[in-house]
Amino acid sequence: MAELRTSPKDAYDLILEAIDTGIYKPGDRLVESELADRFGVSRTPIREALQRLETQSLLTRDGRSLIVASLDHSQLAELYVVRGELEGLAARLAARHATPEEVRVLRDMLDADHALVNDPHAMSRANRRFHKQIHLASHNRFLVQQLDLVHRSMALLASTSIAADGRSQDTLKEHAMIVEAIEAGDGEAADRALRDHISKAFVIRLRLDAEAVEAAE
Repeated sequence: MAELRTSPKDAYDLILEAIDTGIYKPGDRLVESELADRFGVSRTPIREALQRLETQSLLTRDGRSLIVASLDHSQLAELYVVRGELEGLAARLAARHATPEEVRVLRDMLDADHALVNDPHAMSRANRRFHKQIHLASHNRFLVQQLDLVHRSMALLASTSIAADGRSQDTLKEHAMIVEAIEAGDGEAADRALRDHISKAFVIRLRLDAEAVEAAE
């Protein structure tokens, strides 16, 4: 039976992926029984996963209900500050420690992602894979753990900045600069290129949020 094979971690990953891919958006109510039916698992691992997500502030209480949390302007700014610092450090360490094979993987990702420029959702997933590869290439497990936490919080953003006009192409150019610096073993340049990449994404994010507020008024 599915429920015997499914652990709390599995249920956690399923719900987190559903939030990350926009199936559940900020403000959506998560109902234990509905989640169990959707994912074909028992309610016990779902309940434990929901408790874990609430502890991590990815879910919040609305009365007795659990809803997907949202980030206000200050929280968003704080998140991007931390992300820029940690991502920059990951790039700096990757320039120092990445193996030739890991650099080759980054190059291959970059080449493959050119086919995705007209698909923002696919490009967004590819962007996450690219950044994760840099995290792993840093060869610092504690940094990778912290970046995992940051990227979980990124799932609370209702849309991807890559959906903005021209952003996919710009993202690929910025990724290329990051890879070139890592491949050259230039930690300073890698750090700078990745911080600049995150800064530009933040500007786009703020612009999209401002446009959404204006449209709602």
